[in-house]
Amino acid sequence: MTSVEGPQADLPVGEIVADAVRTAEVAHEFGPLPERRFLDRELSWLAFNKRVLELTEDEHLPILDRAKFLAIFASNLDEFFMVRVAGLKRRIATGIAVRAASGLTPREVLDAIWSRSHELQIKQAEIFTTEVRPALDAAGVHLLNWNDLSAAEKASMDAFFDERVFPVLTPLAVDPSHPFPYISGLSLNLAVVVRNPETSAELFARVKVPPLLPRFVSLGGERFVPLEDVIASHLHELFPGMDVLQHHAFRVTRNEDVEVEEDDAENLLKALERELLRRRFGPAVRLEVEESIDPHVLDLLIEELGVTQQEVFRLPGPLDLTGLWAIYGVDRDDLRQPKFVPRTSRELSEVESASPPDMLSVIRERDVLVHHPYDSFSTSVQLFLEQAAKDPHVLAIKQTLYRTSGDSPIVDALISAARAGKQVLALVEIKARFDEQNNIEWARKLEESGVHVVYGLVGLKTHSKLSLVVRDDGDQLRRYCHLGTGNYHPKTARLYEDLGLFTCDPQVGDDVLDLFNVLSGYSMNTDYHRLLVAPHSIRSGLIERIEREIDHHRAGRPARIRFKCNSIVDEHIIDSLYRASQAGVPVQVWVRGICSIQPGVAGLSENIDVICILGRFLEHSRVFEFANGGESEAWIGSADIMHRNLDRRVESLVSLKAPEHIAEIDALFQLGFEPNTAAWVLQSDGTWLRRTHDEQGEPLLDIQETLISVRRTRGRLA
Repeated sequence: MTSVEGPQADLPVGEIVADAVRTAEVAHEFGPLPERRFLDRELSWLAFNKRVLELTEDEHLPILDRAKFLAIFASNLDEFFMVRVAGLKRRIATGIAVRAASGLTPREVLDAIWSRSHELQIKQAEIFTTEVRPALDAAGVHLLNWNDLSAAEKASMDAFFDERVFPVLTPLAVDPSHPFPYISGLSLNLAVVVRNPETSAELFARVKVPPLLPRFVSLGGERFVPLEDVIASHLHELFPGMDVLQHHAFRVTRNEDVEVEEDDAENLLKALERELLRRRFGPAVRLEVEESIDPHVLDLLIEELGVTQQEVFRLPGPLDLTGLWAIYGVDRDDLRQPKFVPRTSRELSEVESASPPDMLSVIRERDVLVHHPYDSFSTSVQLFLEQAAKDPHVLAIKQTLYRTSGDSPIVDALISAARAGKQVLALVEIKARFDEQNNIEWARKLEESGVHVVYGLVGLKTHSKLSLVVRDDGDQLRRYCHLGTGNYHPKTARLYEDLGLFTCDPQVGDDVLDLFNVLSGYSMNTDYHRLLVAPHSIRSGLIERIEREIDHHRAGRPARIRFKCNSIVDEHIIDSLYRASQAGVPVQVWVRGICSIQPGVAGLSENIDVICILGRFLEHSRVFEFANGGESEAWIGSADIMHRNLDRRVESLVSLKAPEHIAEIDALFQLGFEPNTAAWVLQSDGTWLRRTHDEQGEPLLDIQETLISVRRTRGRLA
């Protein structure tokens, strides 16, 4: 077997050879591409979270939404440390110090992460203290410290502590007979120093803030106090007979990435369960402490937790602002963006009606493109599966489940179908990060109900969003398909922006059936009609179409490339986009998170524009559009432009055929890249410039609010 090193190591040899030939041909014309042409992915992710933080400073947003974005920023950073920083540290520790595509070593990246994340967390604390907290206070939502409470409120909290808190607290002493306790990841704790009045000996103890109790305790009347403040004010009850000298809040982040051997597919479920139990005991990668912490207490924590000074974040309290989600939930609609209720897609029902559309009959007539959350998930995707489950002529349902909710109507529909005697296959991806336990539970529930449950392919995570319904229509067995960009998750479908295609096109039906057979059996099929499927054909398929645009441009035909995705990192595809830019092809990239492209570099990427849009909905759809010489081509699907998606996951893209659907995709891109649309614009140095107002100071168009308005009038972009 041919050995390949570097970024192409995961690619089939045939693709590598073809890429090498193409690269050599283009390099002959334009010369070699510069070495330092990729922005670092980890630092790009931090730049994304900085954009989230900038939303918390936006005074045009209602104050509860600003608080929500503070919580999102904190949660994002937690996951970044648990996975990405932990991975870098592991690489350094094992001596695998390979330079990233950006040219930086893991150590250089890690040093930059410490510097920038410190700046971001200090900025977050500053925004909360000086802007968000006072604004909440002015609006009548009060986040108080213990000393701010009235006598009556303190009495109420005394009772609350005695009844609800004290029974679940476990103070743990540290002395020769009591070793330093294990501190679980993301737990909030109090470091307590007490003195024995008889011996004057000072002792250390740890008190864990119970994670199942409210992070901010309601005092009534939209007044809240941090739980750790309540506990701290009652420490004398935990240590009777001792003098409580000091207490300081601290929080630990641990390596919580999952590593599971996948050689034995049958044991994957059990192996993952064991790993989830071990996850709590990963090494510490960040220590957050109150800035007022005693130096001696901090030294003890550093020594016992095995962290470095760089990994210590000294912050004003309160720590762990993910708890602001609870504040966002207060009953104050006047302090949030107006509620949006999705409508049934116009393509499913020309007029609003109390009766639901007959999904299968509509799909028989035409392809349907839905755009969530603007188009309702419950009256499209959910209804599609519910009606199929009840339809006596439906013989089989096949479904991928990557993430779903604990009370999922999707799961209920599959169970109902199985109990009705239909053949039901559910491909449950149990390795959906941080949803593993939930997916394990649902996998077992499905199996107990007679659903055939499979866990995908060994070594590959199944990320495709596919649903297949086989129905006896009398004259023929017809396959009805849904292919989407988002998870089959009714709750996130109200918050995530996604696209989905319903079709009974025979070619798509053949493709989806073949792909399910690959996932559930021994099929080795890699040839499809209207699908591109990773790890076999998405990278090569996109590169082929990028190069075709170069040919169209040279021949004087319309040429343009537009991508919309969550992240774009893959060096091969980025290099193809650079070559397209060098050839004069306009390239527009709409990305939410990580972007390794350097736009606007003379001689390399001056024809590449990159934007980011963040707002009330999470931009999540993956869309790829090519001008194609005047016959526009558009694809939607599950794949981001990342190594993991293209090499280590089963992903799918489907081509759109209906002219009105391609026109709608074109209109969406047109709106996103309009100069009068609010967005962040990526600069050549990797910084993002936020564009919110025009030269006259007027606010720019909010694309999400525009799409809401379009749906309210039952109109369409194109």
